[in-house]
Amino acid sequence: MSTEAAPASAFERNWWLRAAAVLVAPRAVFVSLRDESPDGVEARQEPIAAIAGLAGVAGVLGTPVASKPLGELAKDRKSACILICDITRPVPNKLFLRPIIETLTQAGLSRDGISILVATGLHRANEGTELEELVGDPWVLKTVRVENHFARDDAAHVDLGRTGRGIPVKIDRRFVDADLRIVSGLIEPHFMAGWSGGRKVVAPGVAHHETIRTFHSARFMEDPLAVQCNLVGNPLHEEQLEIVRKIGEIYAINTILDEDRDLVYVNFGEVIASHLTAVAFIEASTAVRIPRRFKTVLTSSAGYPLDKTYYQTVKGMVTPMDILAPGGTLIIASECSEGFGSDEFRNAQARMVELGPDRFLATLKAKSFAEIDEWQTEMQLKPMRIGRIQLFTTGLTSEERRITGVELVDSVEQAVRASLERHDDLSLGVIPEGPYVVPVFAGDD
Repeated sequence: MSTEAAPASAFERNWWLRAAAVLVAPRAVFVSLRDESPDGVEARQEPIAAIAGLAGVAGVLGTPVASKPLGELAKDRKSACILICDITRPVPNKLFLRPIIETLTQAGLSRDGISILVATGLHRANEGTELEELVGDPWVLKTVRVENHFARDDAAHVDLGRTGRGIPVKIDRRFVDADLRIVSGLIEPHFMAGWSGGRKVVAPGVAHHETIRTFHSARFMEDPLAVQCNLVGNPLHEEQLEIVRKIGEIYAINTILDEDRDLVYVNFGEVIASHLTAVAFIEASTAVRIPRRFKTVLTSSAGYPLDKTYYQTVKGMVTPMDILAPGGTLIIASECSEGFGSDEFRNAQARMVELGPDRFLATLKAKSFAEIDEWQTEMQLKPMRIGRIQLFTTGLTSEERRITGVELVDSVEQAVRASLERHDDLSLGVIPEGPYVVPVFAGDD
């Protein structure tokens, strides 16, 4: 038995080695695909997906949107900083970080001159095994510096002045000072900025807390154009564009995943142009036109990693708003495996429950600077104005359940049945993928 297993193991190990080799010697790898022997075919079943992904990424780095290929951009540069999203975004970093680094070093950059910066915004740092999961490739962690952004560290930011709307522009100096700046991200609907990725990885990703708190204040959050899947006239998007233009030359790698979290699209290029190209690709398949509204809507937080906290769960409450009938019931399931979220978010929720939604919102409108993470509570108010919000979760304490400000249910099935009966309407709107799919009401009011 062990004698038969050994050759198969060796075949498979060789194919995994070829996966990395596709970046430097692709012809030899693809010639090897002609091996149609039973052992060869079986051994490459898993590695072939990695080979295809790496080859695809290498291809887009050489065929950019509105820029030169990465290899040309990297020539004569002394340093490069690559931004990656934090653990709340399932970005397939393991597919593109090594190709980017290999391209940079082949162009003459030293490994010591390349750094990866985790764009945490005001989220917590990603460290230890979580950082290993986020980066997805031990080779990357061994080869270049990987560090976290800390928005509260005043000395770590460069002051670039203010935007036309008066937002202070303070950005992590490790990114600003780099000769070559690259951002990476996932293009998906965002319930405030329209779409994630691109310019959003810069701000709020590596912005100072004052920058983040200003464009998360009520004067932006309550703007009717600050909604998912909309960039036209969206004040957050416009501020982000102005911020990246102040910084200067920035490039981006943009990824899109399907419902199985498999990569279906990737591009590279100038940060604004490449982001808009990726948005154009995903827009039609993400915004789903629905001819009616529902009195009962069932959704989720889209599973891991967005269901790690109640803070992230709020996004799943906001996305279905357009098809929730006034006075209807929105039921959302989210594990909240890491609990509630930051202490600041916890405090904001407690204030909202104590003051009530209307008085809480009034306090927000009186501020120029939002308190950290209270904007998420403000976003929760929006679906609460439309109807009844019910939450099924297994990850919150009794006190955390109280300050959600929504109704907790013990069973999704029972909650759905009760809602259908209460509204005397057996029609049910179901959004399994939560905030990754945006239903748009397309009927007559």
